Amino acid sequence: MSDAKGPTFTFLDSASVPWQDSKQASGVEVKKLGKANGRAVQLVRFAPGAVFPTHLHHGPEFIFLLEGEAVQAGQRLKAGWSAVAEAGTIDENFYSDCGCVFLFHYALEPASTPMKAESASVQTACPPER
Repeated sequence: MSDAKGPTFTFLDSASVPWQDSKQASGVEVKKLGKANGRAVQLVRFAPGAVFPTHLHHGPEFIFLLEGEAVQAGQRLKAGWSAVAEAGTIDENFYSDCGCVFLFHYALEPASTPMKAESASVQTACPPER
């Protein structure tokens, strides 16, 4: 037990953290890697064809694609790409054709508000890797 006073460090081996089903979308899993000062970071894994529901960002959100591909706001993101969504933006039809894994950094509650929207079905295929 630590008697530390003031700010602390937290360390975690992500391999020891189990994947959990997202409460927001089927085919999406998360690993909660940590939180501090009103912010959190997760690994997020989309199965091929997974679609995240339309939602409003109350704070900025940052993602960095580690594997696969995703589409956000019409922009196809590949491994090595990053995306920043400013507060006030609306994510409509964030999806992955072939599956992906990304690092996700966001503000804790309320990070986003689900919005009612027509469900979109995406039937495209990822191009072969070069």
